[in-house]
Amino acid sequence: MNIDKTSGGIPRIPTALLIVKHSLDWVLAACGVIVISPLFIILAIAIKIDDGGPIFFRQARIGRFAQQFLIWKFRTMIVDADRFLDERGRPTRERITRVGKVLRRYSLDEIPQLFNILSGQMSLVGPRPLLPERLPQLTDVQRERFAVRPGVTGLAQIAGRNTVLWSRRFELDCEYLRTLSLLGDLRIIWRTIGMVLTSRGIMLDRNPDMVDDLSAANNVDSVQNDRGETS
Repeated sequence: MNIDKTSGGIPRIPTALLIVKHSLDWVLAACGVIVISPLFIILAIAIKIDDGGPIFFRQARIGRFAQQFLIWKFRTMIVDADRFLDERGRPTRERITRVGKVLRRYSLDEIPQLFNILSGQMSLVGPRPLLPERLPQLTDVQRERFAVRPGVTGLAQIAGRNTVLWSRRFELDCEYLRTLSLLGDLRIIWRTIGMVLTSRGIMLDRNPDMVDDLSAANNVDSVQNDRGETS
């Protein structure tokens, strides 16, 4: 597919393709909410009984056109879990709840994102929505990811999920845009089902030392810049 680009580097994807894609997203998400509503209720009760904390977790993410929105997930961590991270974002203690371990292993914590899809903030397939602090790490080419709605799953997820280097995830996001098609989305959904059922590529908590090559590179650059200023 030939993609014409704007001056800002964001590809112009055919409007007809996006209309069909978003329509299928809405229909499939609506059917999903209806079909799995009993499971939704069971999981919500299990989370509440487990530790008495909130059922849902909401977090600011970056969506289409680099606009912020709140992503919804079932809560899988203890309340105020970020207080148990060190300066590099590594966990200093167990943060995942008992129910949360099961939810994360089979990606059941992502189910509430069906409502993000129904509200037009997300798609079934696309680049995963980034945290705002990741924005400065993107190159102009990598910012092309904002031409489409972020997805519940995508190329990075079927390539290894939580074990894929961040730099590689951004490359896969750009590849997705360059090859975007409805048939390609169906293939990704099919392969995602296999990944979820076998629990491949799952890390229950953060693993920055294994996958965050971008922050590591930025830290090296900062050290070099500091040394240059003091020399």
